[in-house]
Amino acid sequence: MARRERLGGPRRAGDFVRHFVAWAEENARTHHCTVVVRDDRVIGMAWLAVVQRVPTPRAPRRASGDLRCVYVVPEARDGGLGGRLVRAVLDEARELGLERVTVHSGSRAVPAYARSGFEESPRLLHARITRA
Repeated sequence: MARRERLGGPRRAGDFVRHFVAWAEENARTHHCTVVVRDDRVIGMAWLAVVQRVPTPRAPRRASGDLRCVYVVPEARDGGLGGRLVRAVLDEARELGLERVTVHSGSRAVPAYARSGFEESPRLLHARITRA
């Protein structure tokens, strides 16, 4: 498995899996996970982080989302699973009544997100925070 090799072997992979499971449990209230399963094995996942927004007089309950960590195992890539995951997350966002979903992407994935309806926004700004 390519991912396990990059983690430094089975022991490091096991450590990461334990850490990841603990993180998922700790963040279950704000992060929704969508998975693709094939032959009882998870081969893809995408996370939707839901953030409650400050209420306004016209909208006392507001939330937005951030699409995070869309991942498909290497051997299952280029078959449309990533796009299916993104569309499933956007469907969930609609069901949750979110105002918008953002995604932070590497340049290689921008066309894939654009095919699912993401657009560039001149109003979305970010500041890089560096550690002192």
